[in-house]
Amino acid sequence: MIAKIKNHTIDLSKPLDISIPLRGDASNVNAWYIGPPKITPHTEGEFVGKVSKGASTNFNDIWFNPHAHGTHTECVGHITEGFHSINQNLNRFFFLAELITIAPEKYQDDFVISRKQLQYALGNKKREAVVIRTLPNLKEKLSKQYSHSNPPYLLEQAARLLVAKGVKHLLIDLPSVDKEKDNGALLAHKAFWDFDGDLRKQATITEFIFVPNHIEDGKYFLNLQVAPFENDASPSRPVLYKIES
Repeated sequence: MIAKIKNHTIDLSKPLDISIPLRGDASNVNAWYIGPPKITPHTEGEFVGKVSKGASTNFNDIWFNPHAHGTHTECVGHITEGFHSINQNLNRFFFLAELITIAPEKYQDDFVISRKQLQYALGNKKREAVVIRTLPNLKEKLSKQYSHSNPPYLLEQAARLLVAKGVKHLLIDLPSVDKEKDNGALLAHKAFWDFDGDLRKQATITEFIFVPNHIEDGKYFLNLQVAPFENDASPSRPVLYKIES
């Protein structure tokens, strides 16, 4: 199926899914010091919600944390005292996006994504969304246990550059845009959402994506859909579409 968006043609039959599926066991990707997600048959009395156990349907309970257990999209409500819902604030779902690949550079005792790296990768491009794939890009990202590993993150000035360029939706293949242990500073989150100014309520951050190596850097249309949870964050399924013309 061919569609036209903003005078660009995309083939809807060729989606490029960049989400990480959620599995109910310890092989699931994980961060933030909690156990793995669980997907288990509901039990009540003698009832077990599993066809192979005699039930008429499979009837599973699912326990997970959107921030810790896979691809999720969050709004400014992630860091505000007042409540803001991703389901209310994300009300458009197609965006012109730029996919860039960056090898985080050494900074003090960490590896980071800097303003200079983003400026070089984006140049003068104007995009609503930026998708960051980090190197090395290994399939281990689909099941990596990130707790206490000090993964790479964005420097505050890198986040400010994205705001200056008009980027409203940031997607990255790391558990957070901020340093794992920063005593609650959250400098990149706060900069991207203009926490101390005019809150960018429609801006989103999507973490824990995975962009396979066969997907080339460049311009795409992004379809960013979230499960309709009234929460600061929700599981999401970002999908890229190559622009045909």
